[in-house]
Amino acid sequence: MVSFSKKLTLDLIRISMSGIVKTKYHLQSLCCGEHFKDQHWELFCPKNDGLSLIRAIYDDKQLVIDETLPGLYKFSSWLPVHKTLEGSGAPITFKSNGLGVALGLTNLYITFSGYWPEKGAMMQTGSFKECEAYAVCARVNTNKGGVMVVASAGNTARAFAKVCSENKIPLLICVPEDNLNALWFDTEIDPCVKLIAAASGGDYFDAIHLSNLACMIEGFYPEGGSKNVARRDGMGTTVLSAVTTIGRIPDFYFQAIGSGTGAIAAWEANMRFLEDGRFGDVKMKLMVSQNSPFLPIKDAWDADSREMFPINDTLARKQVEEIVAKVLSNRKPTYGIKGGLYDAMKDVGGEVLAVTNEEALAAGELFLSVEGNDLEPAAAVAVASLIQALEDGKIDKDSTIMLNITGGGIEKFKNENKVTYLKPALIFPLDPDPQSVAQGIKGLFNN
Repeated sequence: MVSFSKKLTLDLIRISMSGIVKTKYHLQSLCCGEHFKDQHWELFCPKNDGLSLIRAIYDDKQLVIDETLPGLYKFSSWLPVHKTLEGSGAPITFKSNGLGVALGLTNLYITFSGYWPEKGAMMQTGSFKECEAYAVCARVNTNKGGVMVVASAGNTARAFAKVCSENKIPLLICVPEDNLNALWFDTEIDPCVKLIAAASGGDYFDAIHLSNLACMIEGFYPEGGSKNVARRDGMGTTVLSAVTTIGRIPDFYFQAIGSGTGAIAAWEANMRFLEDGRFGDVKMKLMVSQNSPFLPIKDAWDADSREMFPINDTLARKQVEEIVAKVLSNRKPTYGIKGGLYDAMKDVGGEVLAVTNEEALAAGELFLSVEGNDLEPAAAVAVASLIQALEDGKIDKDSTIMLNITGGGIEKFKNENKVTYLKPALIFPLDPDPQSVAQGIKGLFNN
């Protein structure tokens, strides 16, 4: 089907100059419906009426694609940004003539975020986390002189380090020591970016704990994770790419999840397209997947529980150690909160699928053989879940399917470029003394 991108570009000429993008939008609380301006790095409802996400409401109800803007920012009419940054890439979508044919699917569309120059994908960190980082760092930020704090299992840290380094934005990233191999770059990272780690044996939850301690220090502020509207809408550009390329809203959406934020972003983008009115009235079924045996979201969803079930720290860390897709190891996902994954899936339907390491590895090998590029492990989990759903009769071969490949081309990039690794300035025990953490971190940024 003919892409709608060029048609949409002609719909309206947006004003942009010298890196400035005047996107018109405001924020809305999902707990009380309050509408308010985005002016103080808001992450919560200003009335604190209840635990919920907030959402960006754009003046442009129909998506405008501005091809004169660089990379991701061509979608700025549905991004909460006030400027553009150099170096961003946009997700690309194409009809699969490799995997689709191999699986017998007639309308499989792959949305790829990563490194694949032959397809026009130029995300040099190999992950759709760049979509988040370039959107977040272009949002209005009143924390002048402060240090942004980001917790990550790996890919998010790499993306934010790249963007903040290139744009001289002070950043503290917190990761598990066992995931430090994810902190690779083709250029040296600017000293404005500092890395600390939770000791070996820890997981993403321990990195989050470190970041929470850091945010208690004066001058340090949380990036916000799933609560940051720019992060979710940055992720949502994958759906903007898919829908405008396909010409309609897909029937099914496949993605591997850790926090669930990407699937929430897909749901929110879907709702905006329903209001847009030009791409049909379909609500995509969310077919999300986790890497077995780490299945906290699947366990809760299968029990129809809004609340996550408690999990022992020792057991959780053991399960995380076993899975191949470490970036999916979030023990505190955005699940039960108002506007979170539970609400999204209740609205549109779908399933949480469990994928073994063996299934993921086989799916990654299949993708490489039929499509010609390597996949990040989480993306291989998504491919495996698609195969599983097809074999179990959960999707029809003629359904329009969006397969969100959230990372790929990493081995390709490393083969073409010399990479270096960012080393942690400090490594803290899994149950660190808050005062020692504060002293250590302050020392990093005072030097």
